[in-house]
Amino acid sequence: MDDLEKAIHLCYEPSAADSALRAQAMTFCDRLKADPSALIHLCLDRLQRSPLVLVQFWCLQALHDVILLRYASIPPADLSLLRPALLSLASDRPLPAASPHFLRNKLAQALAALIRLEYPASSLPDPFLCVLPCLPAADPSAIDMFARFLAALDEDLLSLDYPRSPEEAAAAAQVKDTMRQQCVPQIARHWFDVLSLYHSSDPSLAAFALDTMRRYITWIDIGLVANDAFVPLFFGLILAPGSTDQLRAASGSCILAIILKRMDHRQKMTLLYSLPLSKVFANPDLVQKVPALVTGYAAEALECYKKLGSADVDGYSPLNLLEEALPSVLYVMQESEEMESSNVVDFLSDYVITMKFPSEKHAMYLRQILEAIRVQILYDPIYRNNLDIPDKIGKDEEDQMADHRKELLTLFSSICRITPSVTQLFVRNLVITALSSSESSSVEDVEALLTLFYRLGETVREEAMKTGSGLLGELVQMLLSARFPCHNHRLVALIYLETVSRFMKFVQHNPQYISHVLAVFLDERGIRHPNLNVSRRASYLFMRTVKLLKARLVPYLDLILQGLHDIVSQFTNSDWTTKDLKFPGSEDGSQTFEAIGLLIGMEDVSPEKQSEFLTALLDSLYQKLKGLLSDAKEHGLEESSAKVSTIQQIIMALNALSKGLNERLVMSSCPSIGIMFKKTLSVVLEILLSCPDIRAMRNKITSFFHRMVEILGASILPFLPALLKHLLVKSEPEDMVEFLVLANQLISKFSTSLESILEDIFLAIASRLIEILPKDAFSAAPGCITEEVRELQDLQRTLFTFLHVMANHNLSSVFIAPSCRGCLDVIIQLLLITACSHKDILLRKMCVQIFVKLIKDWCTNYNGGDVVPGFRSFIIENFSTNCCLYSVLDNSFNFHDANTFILFGEIVLAQKVMYEKLGRDFAIHFVSSGLQGVHCPHELAEQYYEKLQTNDVKDLKPFYHQLIENLRLQQNGSLVFR
Repeated sequence: MDDLEKAIHLCYEPSAADSALRAQAMTFCDRLKADPSALIHLCLDRLQRSPLVLVQFWCLQALHDVILLRYASIPPADLSLLRPALLSLASDRPLPAASPHFLRNKLAQALAALIRLEYPASSLPDPFLCVLPCLPAADPSAIDMFARFLAALDEDLLSLDYPRSPEEAAAAAQVKDTMRQQCVPQIARHWFDVLSLYHSSDPSLAAFALDTMRRYITWIDIGLVANDAFVPLFFGLILAPGSTDQLRAASGSCILAIILKRMDHRQKMTLLYSLPLSKVFANPDLVQKVPALVTGYAAEALECYKKLGSADVDGYSPLNLLEEALPSVLYVMQESEEMESSNVVDFLSDYVITMKFPSEKHAMYLRQILEAIRVQILYDPIYRNNLDIPDKIGKDEEDQMADHRKELLTLFSSICRITPSVTQLFVRNLVITALSSSESSSVEDVEALLTLFYRLGETVREEAMKTGSGLLGELVQMLLSARFPCHNHRLVALIYLETVSRFMKFVQHNPQYISHVLAVFLDERGIRHPNLNVSRRASYLFMRTVKLLKARLVPYLDLILQGLHDIVSQFTNSDWTTKDLKFPGSEDGSQTFEAIGLLIGMEDVSPEKQSEFLTALLDSLYQKLKGLLSDAKEHGLEESSAKVSTIQQIIMALNALSKGLNERLVMSSCPSIGIMFKKTLSVVLEILLSCPDIRAMRNKITSFFHRMVEILGASILPFLPALLKHLLVKSEPEDMVEFLVLANQLISKFSTSLESILEDIFLAIASRLIEILPKDAFSAAPGCITEEVRELQDLQRTLFTFLHVMANHNLSSVFIAPSCRGCLDVIIQLLLITACSHKDILLRKMCVQIFVKLIKDWCTNYNGGDVVPGFRSFIIENFSTNCCLYSVLDNSFNFHDANTFILFGEIVLAQKVMYEKLGRDFAIHFVSSGLQGVHCPHELAEQYYEKLQTNDVKDLKPFYHQLIENLRLQQNGSLVFR
């Protein structure tokens, strides 16, 4: 090998040398590409002389790149050399017959690129006829090369399956027009000869020619292929007993391309009738070989039916064509592995929508479609155990099946809506079959049945759900009483429960079925199911059922509570560190307690029964917590221990239980319940103080206190100082957000009753927030918004909400309390900066509202006597001009944005409040130092002052808006924010 051959070898074989030597080789090869003329001469020479495949490929790749990327820089003399050389390589002086496919493809791409640029405008002499093999003398490799050349040209330019620019589309149209005039008939004749000569001796070559032909049928004259020569040949290749599957599929794709050509629907009818597809339909094995053809034929027949109707047209009936094809389409759906790629579901969806009022015959087809859907959504029994656990294999299979089912179930829903009687009868028969042949009903059959049952429920209209029209009443009764032998399987149990829940609206209006519903949830089909994933889901769905049925369940209250007694006990005695007991989301079983709370908390239940049951239940949970606390004090607690998990679950149970209760019930109607909650709260708080570093438990305790605020009312106040001080210890941004959310709830609930508590802790809150939050604004540059930054942004928003809640609940006195005064200046400056320039408009509005409230609270009259020394001058000299003038003048203040315009209204309100509280001091400073400082015309400034005195906010707002717009025009965007 010479230097070039060695260099090319190193470029394509990374393992042949170290990286440094390979880099030198690549540099050497790149230098050869610098001069297009020299490169063309080099490549053409090497293509003739070098026997090395890699060298030949490098040369063809280089020529392809030069044509594609540097065509304008190729000298005319070199183009005259390049054109015939490439044509010769593809015809009379071809690459060796044994050349690999990738080499032949690259030659085809280079020639296609040249034709794209030069044909038909240049002097390139009929390139298609130049490379067209002469049969029967031509070598098979020449036929292969020609097919690759046509395929490359199709992909590079002609095909409409790829995105094309307007220029590319115009070039493609010009090439097609010229080809139609010059060479398409000859190419069509070539295809016919290839198929005739090689379908038996070289079926792969014949199939390749057919694939190329399919690409061109879409735009060539239909008479060249839909004729007495080609059509019998195509069908002969499909029907011949010895034909290969590859040849059948390729022939079918050509027939489909003919069928899909655009034409008048009457002409299309004539074409469809002329094709002997009935011979294919008669052989199920052949139907499976050409599923796309079968479906495409049916789809075109359906289009003709939609345009022409069911009556005969010129002796042809679109409906007859459709009915002839439908059984084969359904067979494809049930049996073919290529069901999805052959667009069967798309066709059937269109068919179902078109046949809105089906005849009995088409109703039969709909039943067959329903059965085909059922077959297609069945799981493979081989995954039965994987799906029951489920392990990784089972989860993957479940995900794949969910994707596979989407379009099928959408089709099923369409049939449900159009012919509910047909689908209800179909589902009813499935249920009867599954229950009557219980021993042979597999997990997969029952799961599919219930999935369809569930989707049926999604399509039932509200009125029909209430009355149980049609077969619905019977179906629901069968569902509620059904007990399948495979009910232990996770998939069956889960979809069964979801289906029962889907029809709960029917039960709501037909209360005679309530006892059946309760049996479903309380026996082994629901909460007592051996699979814990199922039992936890049942717990959640039962809670939703209780919310829906509410007072209708009161007569069954004793039955329900008795049925849940052992479940409640088991919940708080489980080892929650076991891997099997960890569940995603919120389905942890605590919803059973929420359901109990909802039931017991209803007004229809007597206070005596409420007090008796809840006191006993709370006492049980209290005693368990107390025992765990005692043990923790003696032996300590580790975050991963079973005891910590048990504590958390008990707290979650208490939290869930309280959701159905209210303050009136707990503190007035049944005071013993309130006493038990307060005793339990004391233990929970002591647990928190004893185990400060267990974050997960701390979060659940915080959530529990949220609930206690709502049901215990003011009696919770004595617990708050210790709780709030403790929650501030070792608090990260996420913890501080939770703390402030709790504080906001407390302030909203208790208002000034919280004043002394806040005075004790406000300085600690502010100091911690000042320490955590950055001094500068958050960067909006790409990549800067990390998860940590998002947490800090969330904390910042929650902080301003906290300050806003304090100000609007008459707690501004806390800011100036002696114990909090140390952070006042920092808080005020932070509010000012945010009100003037923060990117979040809603935060700016919030800060302006805080200032308005502080002005009202701290500026009591016009002439001194300020509650906060210096605050008056700060508002006049800083807030009024910076926030109410300069920030609004800034071009970033977008009046066309709805939130910004609302902020503007708050700024105008602030001016009015400042005038009411600060009088002429504010007005004179704002006009003289503010408006006139930005060169506001004297007349406008005077008008503003007059409006400020005499008008309300509603009238002042449009005037001030116009004033700002005038100032912006005057400043011409040159104002710099001060």
